Amino acid sequence: MTGLTDSHCHLDYFGDELDAVVARAAEAGVERLVTISTRMGQGPQVKEFAERFPQVWATVGVHPHNAAEGEMPSVEEIVALADHPKVIGIGESGLDYFYDKAPRDVQREGFRRHIRAARAAGLPLAIHARQADEDVIGILAEERAAGGDFDFLLHCFSSGYELAEKAVEMGGYISFSGILTFPKSENFRALAARLPRDRLMVETDAPYLAPVPFRGKRCEPAYVAKTAAVLGGVLGIGMAEVSALTTGNFLRLFKKAV
Repeated sequence: MTGLTDSHCHLDYFGDELDAVVARAAEAGVERLVTISTRMGQGPQVKEFAERFPQVWATVGVHPHNAAEGEMPSVEEIVALADHPKVIGIGESGLDYFYDKAPRDVQREGFRRHIRAARAAGLPLAIHARQADEDVIGILAEERAAGGDFDFLLHCFSSGYELAEKAVEMGGYISFSGILTFPKSENFRALAARLPRDRLMVETDAPYLAPVPFRGKRCEPAYVAKTAAVLGGVLGIGMAEVSALTTGNFLRLFKKAV
């Protein structure tokens, strides 16, 4: 049976428990984990995690929450930081108009630079989108028109169907987190059922958004199995099939992880 993949987690939050957390993920059938960078200064740390654990991979980039903490890195700086055998993606970057922790113009400029870095590096971009659907769609379309196609994943999807539909039309993928399991998430389960199966992934976004029955507790990569089970239920397939489906999609997008 193909193992599960947690396509988006933040292992830097687990401190001295990291070895145990990774071990529990393996016991739960999670064969691959991607630890995500939110600041450029995290590059050495996420690379160290990826070097320490054979099943861990990494991305590099600046989260929109952190976009104004210092000078935004250039496209060339992002590309240079990604030059590592276990760095398989750029990000996470994108737009967050819910918390607005950085000025929106700064977020938009950072998003564009990460798109251009992803294209230049030949790596997929992990995109954070919250209450910014219209601008995310617009920037994705503008950057494709100006510079050509690039690969991307909308992580922890919690937006509207229009963004999902437009992303898929542009060749993007959609990843669902523990939000998919929440009782009031009927709309996301319905959306997952409508999307092409070859574009779906699962993640934890650990330590956030623990799925049912762990909601309200600290999330960890092992719990991706709970989200995968719900996705399988939505699609009418069992765990073996949903594991093969979502991991196959992951490997198609994140080619360096093969």
